[in-house]
Amino acid sequence: MTATDGRSTPNWWEAVPRVLTDIVTVKANILTAAPLELAANAIDMLCSSTLFMGRVPPKITPDINKMHFQYMTPCHNYSVPLLDAAKLWNHSKFGKGRKVVILATGWTNTVNESSAIAMISRAFMCRRDVNFVIVDAADYVDTLYSWSALNTDLIGEHIAVGLTHLIELTPLRNIHLIGHSLGAHIMGTAGRTFKRLTGRLVPRITGLDPAKPCFRQEDILPGLTRGDAQLVDVIHTNIGILAKRGPLGDVDFYPGGAHPIQPGCLTIGCSHTRAVEYFAESAYPQQEKNFMGTKCSSWDELRRRDCRAGAGTPSSMGYIIDRKARGIYYVDVNGWPPYGRSSSKTANPRSKICHLCRT
Repeated sequence: MTATDGRSTPNWWEAVPRVLTDIVTVKANILTAAPLELAANAIDMLCSSTLFMGRVPPKITPDINKMHFQYMTPCHNYSVPLLDAAKLWNHSKFGKGRKVVILATGWTNTVNESSAIAMISRAFMCRRDVNFVIVDAADYVDTLYSWSALNTDLIGEHIAVGLTHLIELTPLRNIHLIGHSLGAHIMGTAGRTFKRLTGRLVPRITGLDPAKPCFRQEDILPGLTRGDAQLVDVIHTNIGILAKRGPLGDVDFYPGGAHPIQPGCLTIGCSHTRAVEYFAESAYPQQEKNFMGTKCSSWDELRRRDCRAGAGTPSSMGYIIDRKARGIYYVDVNGWPPYGRSSSKTANPRSKICHLCRT
């Protein structure tokens, strides 16, 4: 676009990621949550309208041949293309009888630099019953945010194709998909596509603070929703700003209640990442019950933080969950680690080093 004086000016859609980045750095004690949410809603509407009108210029279409599953172990990482998934599942280090946890992260998170991957992988490295796999699609989620959002469906479809190869060697009941931010929507598409390809549902998808911007037009970008798996559980930590506000899954956990800023956080970026930190803490051995949720009978109860213990059976939030749990749950959390209010007093003292390679 060229200004009337001849100077080149950027297209307005190119400003979306810069605005998002600026918002992330705003301190909660400078701007309250209300104006932040108003700004986030404006960006969401802007991005969604752009997608609806087809005004986002084409850039990168995900190429399944350039996407990989990366199997992570304490000592080594093993990467194979999605279409060659059988090579990974047949790898000598891959535990044939173990559960398989597959993680997809969000915008600007690369495999080698993602704090989300580091936090969750360390927890699973300490378990002996899990194969931990990440989806390497950094080239397609480390671009302009609106392009990254558009790519979630295609990336999810490619993951589903890889899963069809996985279930030839691993029982479907062992598979657990996890996604943070945009990654949550990627895994939602993976679940829907897997069902279309096989007629079966993956057992579980966990959404960690599913992204909000650009996911207003559900007919264009449906995002993660109940029905994408046998069980869809969601942890909400930055509601209404960088992440979705309302319930999306079969069971939705709201640590700290219906507020966008988490205890101990000063920025919305910190709050958006807390979903990952909470889940990672719950995945360490002996920490699975750190986060106990109280069922809320209504959104108003959640907003008032007045959920009654008698409304239903408490459910743990995180890696281990009551598969019969349904509805909205309020979870009390600390502002510092351990975040879980039910943290075991006999926590494994090796939990901080158990992820290290021991040859």
